Amino acid sequence: MKITVTVIKADVGGIGGHTRPSDGLLNAVKNIVKPQVRNDGKGLLIDHYIGYCGDDIHIVMTHTKGVDNREIHQLAWKAFEAATQVAKNEGLYGAGQDLLKDSFSGNVKGMGPGVAEMQFEERPNEAFTIYAADKTEPGAFNYPFYRMFVDTLSNTGLIVNQNLARGVRITVMDVEKGKTAQLNMWEDKPTLEAALMYPGRYVVSAVHTKDNLPILSASTDRLHNIAGKYVGKDDPICIVRTQKDFPATEEAGAAFSNPHYVAGNTRGSHHMPLMPVKLNSSASINYAIPIVSSLVFSMHNGKLVGPIDGFGTADWDYIRTIAVKRAIAMRSQGFVHPATLVPSELEYAEGYRARMSILWSRMRPIPSGNASKQFQKPNHPQQQKTNQPQHPRPTHPQQNKPNQSKPNQPKPQQPKPTHPQQHKPQQHKPNSPKPAQTKESPKSKLTEKPKTEKQTK
Repeated sequence: MKITVTVIKADVGGIGGHTRPSDGLLNAVKNIVKPQVRNDGKGLLIDHYIGYCGDDIHIVMTHTKGVDNREIHQLAWKAFEAATQVAKNEGLYGAGQDLLKDSFSGNVKGMGPGVAEMQFEERPNEAFTIYAADKTEPGAFNYPFYRMFVDTLSNTGLIVNQNLARGVRITVMDVEKGKTAQLNMWEDKPTLEAALMYPGRYVVSAVHTKDNLPILSASTDRLHNIAGKYVGKDDPICIVRTQKDFPATEEAGAAFSNPHYVAGNTRGSHHMPLMPVKLNSSASINYAIPIVSSLVFSMHNGKLVGPIDGFGTADWDYIRTIAVKRAIAMRSQGFVHPATLVPSELEYAEGYRARMSILWSRMRPIPSGNASKQFQKPNHPQQQKTNQPQHPRPTHPQQNKPNQSKPNQPKPQQPKPTHPQQHKPQQHKPNSPKPAQTKESPKSKLTEKPKTEKQTK
């Protein structure tokens, strides 16, 4: 039967800062969602799971209502509203931060919470993984997605699995313009790579097989585009179906084994590595390194088994060490780009503009005389040569030009004798006129080259 998997996340408050939600917040969400899971089929949901990554709470729901269903989205919205009230009562930081609208309007997309969902015909042994990130933006998933579905060096399944070898269809969203484009692998590979160069604007939102089977769905909302100002990082979340005709669970997970640099960090100001962490981990207070967790599920008839912690094994401790070393190296550069984001991507852009307004208010024009010298465009090399003062120097008779030297020139220095083999007589091209035989002048004597032994013989 067709099952819909919906995962919705939001930051509605953290303990002592952007760290993790309190148990009170988690219980408030559970109290709203859990009653909708009923064995008699009268509830909205078949199953659910509630957890967190950093200060973001995620609600995983299975149902048969399809994507963008009003009742499902409203359920999540009510749960986050209840948690917001608890956050206010507990004095948590950033209470209700991601709820950018006052009332529900039918779909939480564009209202602050991040959404990833897909509907599909459930396989007999359905497997999927949810990746939840904190302290970063939707484009942080671009590189791992590329490794999963395009990079054969990272995923050998793209070679040996016949369905994956055919290529996939990748949907790329322009998050600034709100438009999407579908790119087909393998013919559109260079175009995809060009788009993924700029993860702040172009984001992978979905992946399908050539037969239109859904494989991946990812959240794409940019909070500052919704609110018009910085209200926190976007903290993406995604669903990836695995096994059989899709990437293996291990191939998808290994795409996160190289902690690549992403936009995020404290105040959303720096490029920092994306560090894989264990389930239900708090955000680090070491400048809030961007983090991602992995929830691995099996599902049958919409009932969930799991999750297991995809990044919980010992080998991922080594990857975490790599991420920390990269983070320290980048933060050691302080505020100097490329450690920091470019001004247009800074989340606290208002504060940056305030600083720059002081600088520009004190800018004064450079005095015209100095400006003309300092900022004068360089002349063409030939023009520079003609503008330079002419200094008398010995020249070949054929290269002499009239009026370049004065009669009262100082006597030239005696030329040093050269070895006969080092001197080669000047050769003239066949079409060039021979030098005219003229009477020697004092000027030509000054510039005449000494004869070598071979010439005197």
